[in-house]
Formats: sequence, C-alpha cells, structure tokens
Amino acid sequence: MILFGKKQYKSKSLEELIHLAQQDDLDAVEEIVKRNQENIYASFYYLSNNCEDILDLTQEALLKMARNIKKLKDATKFKAWLNQIVTRLFYDYIRSKNRKLKTVPIDKKDDEEQDRFNVADVPCKECTPEQSSLNSELNCIIERSIHKLPDSFRLAIVLREFQGLSYEEIAEITNTNVGTVKSRIARARNKLQEELKAYIA
Repeated sequence: MILFGKKQYKSKSLEELIHLAQQDDLDAVEEIVKRNQENIYASFYYLSNNCEDILDLTQEALLKMARNIKKLKDATKFKAWLNQIVTRLFYDYIRSKNRKLKTVPIDKKDDEEQDRFNVADVPCKECTPEQSSLNSELNCIIERSIHKLPDSFRLAIVLREFQGLSYEEIAEITNTNVGTVKSRIARARNKLQEELKAYIA
C-alpha cells in the first residue's frame, strides 16, 4: 500500500486534518488517506474474495473520499461517512457481478445462497505481504467462512466487528432498521459458529 502524509501532519487530530483538507490542503488529504487506507482495505478484504477487485475497490474508495471530503459537514461523523462510501461501492460491485440485489428479496436470497455453498468450496486467497497476519490456518478458515456468508450478513458483520460501528450507524449506512441489523449480525454469528465448530472442536 502507498503511504502518504508529511511529518507535521502526523500529530494533528482527524478533525483538524479534515478542516485543512476542506480548504484544499493536499498534504492533509494525503495524511487522511494514510490513516484510513488499511481499514478500507481490510473491509474489502472480507467483503470480496478477489484480490484484484479488493485493490481496485480500495483505490476507488480513497479517491471518492478525497474528492468528496468538502461535502462532509460534521467531521465527527467521518467514520460513518467513509463507511457509506465503502458500502455503496460494495453494493455497486455486487450489482456489477449480476447478483440481482434489486430483484431478489434479501432475506430469501440469503437463505438460498446459504444452502448452495459449502465453506470448503470457497478458495482461500493467496496472501500478499500486507495480508501476512492473516496467513494462518485458523484465519484462513475464518476468512472462508465470512466469504461464504450472504452479502447482507457479511456486510453487517464486517461493519460491526471490523469497523466497530454501532447498530444505529450500520442501519443508517445500509438503509435498514436497527432490528434488521441486529438480526443479520446474530444470524451471521450463528452461521460462523456452526462453520467453525468442526475446526476448533
């Protein structure tokens, strides 16, 4: 991953950097990119199982963030705003793969997809240097299990467990209600636990 940012910006708070970036300070933009690029990459890593797509999606998310940061009205909501960018890109990516999210009811689709796949059928990606911390048997199994989850479950649990968002924030980002978010996360956790039982028993 390419790292950006100059030394004098490393000590600034995120809010300070956003304020500077909104005044066309490119060094501030670069520092914001540096601080967030790994988290964005990690999100797409668990949302997609194609390494080239992960890199492309990460770069596109960073570009959208940089180009649209002036539109952010409240710097304290940067994390949720950035995750909205990630989520929209993920949905666009899924639609581009002809997954037909618009025409198939999500909950029905979730159950149908769950029945069709087995965790052993999902290939584990080859790890790059940036992914070395994930290169263990257990992490590979977890990765496969997450990639097996239906799209809505996978997105919800990644936003919750890897991005640390609240149920309310996830509901806003995914345009659903808190009850639906909690249900998807609970079902995702149950499915992951079922898949992992055979490996950790």
